Amino acid sequence: MKKLIAKLNLRKVLPDYCLLTIGSIILAINFDIFLAPFNIAPGGVSGMAIIIHKFTGWLQGLTMLVLTIPMLVLGFYYLGRFRFLIRAFYVTLIYSLGVDVLATFLPPGVTDDLLLNALYGGIVGGVGIGLIYRGGTSPAGTSVISRVLNLKTGIPNSQVYMLIDGGVILFAGLIFGWEMALYAFVTLFMWGLVADYVMEGPSMVRTVFIVTDEPESVSQALLNRMGVGLTAWVGKGMFSKKEHMTLFCAVSRPDVRRLTSIVNEVDPRAFVVIVQGHQARGGRLRQVTRINNRK
Repeated sequence: MKKLIAKLNLRKVLPDYCLLTIGSIILAINFDIFLAPFNIAPGGVSGMAIIIHKFTGWLQGLTMLVLTIPMLVLGFYYLGRFRFLIRAFYVTLIYSLGVDVLATFLPPGVTDDLLLNALYGGIVGGVGIGLIYRGGTSPAGTSVISRVLNLKTGIPNSQVYMLIDGGVILFAGLIFGWEMALYAFVTLFMWGLVADYVMEGPSMVRTVFIVTDEPESVSQALLNRMGVGLTAWVGKGMFSKKEHMTLFCAVSRPDVRRLTSIVNEVDPRAFVVIVQGHQARGGRLRQVTRINNRK
């Protein structure tokens, strides 16, 4: 029984640690190729390591590791103890050591264009951090401070995070020049966008709300002609004081036009609201494809 439990646990955590490993290596490569050679310091521990290296010449990966230790301790006490510590330390170790080890093999940049380095530093870094988030943790950097302050003070996590990273970038601007600070802000912005995309994926799902007085006709038409199942509930118009039926369903983005066409055909007076979504699981989402397409 114990062997079975251990096997199940291994199957559960192994994919996560694969993501953590790949994401950490990507971050290290990104640091060595796009950021460090051009003094682009987009906040966080990596940005502080670049600044410290400017004055001391210390190994940047080792510097990041030393700076991260207090963050690990802070996260251990406030963000989940060993559950937080094990994965965060694993990522930190691979990322920090990877920066110094890979620096001896990787070229110091692939282009001298600062804008390209800033853009691709954000893109590649966002891919790496997105994979790490999907693996169930984050590098134990300034995000730990922002999260703890959020828990203690109630200040939105994103505001604290931007204040801390923005402060690091401004300090880097004093050291490397304000032009480099502007490039660092570009990197930070792209980093966040790409990380969100990697974590959530493309917004291929659309959730649809249909307010209609012909719910049976509309739902049967969508079910028979598109294979879309719906959920219904009664709503009351606060202006007219009349009750209407609200239908809810989820469809893929390419099917939105066909859905609205069918609803308009069955009930031209229906009120339709379409909302962007990221994922839809279970239920009946296009289980039947193009049924009775000739209708």
